[in-house]
Amino acid sequence: MTASKPRIMLITGASSGIGAATARAAVRAGIHVALLARRKENLEALVAELGADRVLALQCDASDFDQQASAVAATVAHYGRIDIAFANAGSGVSTPGTEHGDPKEWRNAIEINVMGVLWTAKLVLPHLRAQNGHFLVTSSVAGRTLHKGSIYGASKWFVHGFGLNLAEEMAVWGGRCTILSPGMVDTEFFDTPKPTKLKPEDIADAAMFAINAPPRANVREILIVPTH
Repeated sequence: MTASKPRIMLITGASSGIGAATARAAVRAGIHVALLARRKENLEALVAELGADRVLALQCDASDFDQQASAVAATVAHYGRIDIAFANAGSGVSTPGTEHGDPKEWRNAIEINVMGVLWTAKLVLPHLRAQNGHFLVTSSVAGRTLHKGSIYGASKWFVHGFGLNLAEEMAVWGGRCTILSPGMVDTEFFDTPKPTKLKPEDIADAAMFAINAPPRANVREILIVPTH
């Protein structure tokens, strides 16, 4: 009996936090991964940890369409296909509110949180269609609730709406789309540790649940909040 080929998963924002945790969970499940991120040293450490036979590291700024296009092409050239894509790269803002907010921070957040997600979807959809594949995207509780003047929250409202619309688009050809909407996660996103909040592994487990659901089940959103 011929062994089935491992699934191929592309992850943006893969060098730390949720992306790195998902890469570890995927490799444990026998999935081969392409990891896209800006921090080359972090990517190299993950390759050393997880194995070069199962991990392809691609230095890439997810807010740059051409860089993402090159990374997607390199993934397909290396593995032959993409079965799962996880648009996880994102950024927050340091200065809250609209009146006193920093327009430069807004632009950076929009470029990665909105345009970066669109670039990933645009580039991987032809490959996912060929495999009846799965698209995941990291949104946030902030994309489902109201926060005073939050530009970050507004960008995640876009992600939430886009993910729902993309799920409808992909369903036409049998593809699946999952929005992951976590509450506060103890990652480098915050300047100080959040030991009582969610861990990146919690979100990675949710991602694995969605992609391992039986083909008849399309898990369109997972909302995960801290117990405390």
